[in-house]
Amino acid sequence: MPPRPRTPRSRILCAAAAAGAVIALPACGAFGGAADDDADAAPSAAASSASPSPSEPAPEPFTIAFGGDVHFEGMLRQRLDEDPETAIGPVAEVLSEADLAVVNLETAITEGGTPADKEFVFRAPATALDALAAGGVDVASVANNHGMDYGVDGLYDTLAAAEDRGFPLIGIGEDADAAYAPHIAEVNGNTVAVIGVTQVMDDQYIPTWTATDTQPGMASAKPDYGLGGDERTLEAVRAAAEEADAVVVYLHWGLEGDNCPMQVQTDFAARLAEAGADVIVGGHAHRVNAGGYLGDAYVHYGLGNFVFYHGVGDGAETGVLRLTMQGDRVLDDEWLPGTVTGGIPVLAEDEAQISAALDRQAERLACTNLAAAPAGGSAGPSPSEATAAPVGTSAEPSAPAG
Repeated sequence: MPPRPRTPRSRILCAAAAAGAVIALPACGAFGGAADDDADAAPSAAASSASPSPSEPAPEPFTIAFGGDVHFEGMLRQRLDEDPETAIGPVAEVLSEADLAVVNLETAITEGGTPADKEFVFRAPATALDALAAGGVDVASVANNHGMDYGVDGLYDTLAAAEDRGFPLIGIGEDADAAYAPHIAEVNGNTVAVIGVTQVMDDQYIPTWTATDTQPGMASAKPDYGLGGDERTLEAVRAAAEEADAVVVYLHWGLEGDNCPMQVQTDFAARLAEAGADVIVGGHAHRVNAGGYLGDAYVHYGLGNFVFYHGVGDGAETGVLRLTMQGDRVLDDEWLPGTVTGGIPVLAEDEAQISAALDRQAERLACTNLAAAPAGGSAGPSPSEATAAPVGTSAEPSAPAG
């Protein structure tokens, strides 16, 4: 896939988040970079399409870190209640070092609402957002099959908690414009848009959990059920690509328990890249999948469990994906492997464990549509160059992933 032309931008445009987005505007500049004082002054059409003047410095490289599925059930609720500042454990150091860090928040933030009629429902108090912020997380997607486990009341509680704490959540909103709106941040002179969507919802809740023009809910990327979620997602990506240097899409997708993507994922990843997405990552399988390149776009099909009560067997495998970018180019990709221990991710420092984990990743690449390097040239460290910090051995009892 040839590189797409992109107008460089060095000033954050809070207005790029769709009008009506409850949490996109407080997010501008609050995390991942300071907002420009003139951010709310819409530029003219001519200014939007003009190249930067020769006096404008080129954007500097930046790092973006991704973790997988997060909730605060079981032993994690105890950690949260004891001390939100340390609830997600030592991985906070790696997340905090990144210029931007993103996870999937697989829970409603509410202490009320009505639980959904399904086997597993997750919720957490508003202190969960404090734990994420203290742990170095800058933005979280709530577009997943647990984001509305406590119904519309739980949705509004989630939005209110995010607004009250100034913590950016994506993939959820009072209507479709808000749910599909990106979080926009300026990082080292790069304008970065992060969009959250889900391809996973229980069938009986698709009509009521999907955000529409007149209904609150989550941003859906599902192609069926007559709601056009896939097309709306692509429209959101195209719009973000017009305003941002880099477009990131965080998806909830895949088959639980599988280390390989389904065709619906590989097909949609190609459509997202064609629409303008530079980075496409996600989870839901509760298993680590492979990451690699689709043309010049970076795709990771499954980040696995992260802060999660399921910590045995293959479900205990975890890691942090760390990308170095400049504008829309991925300069370097790193997988920092680890193990979920006591509900929290503990990154590996033993060279043999790191090497074995990276070998597994290389093997999993074979069942994807991805390449180890971008079309435009090599990227990513060799296994011997990977670094991280001690893997513990999980002794947690088996628990359903949810």
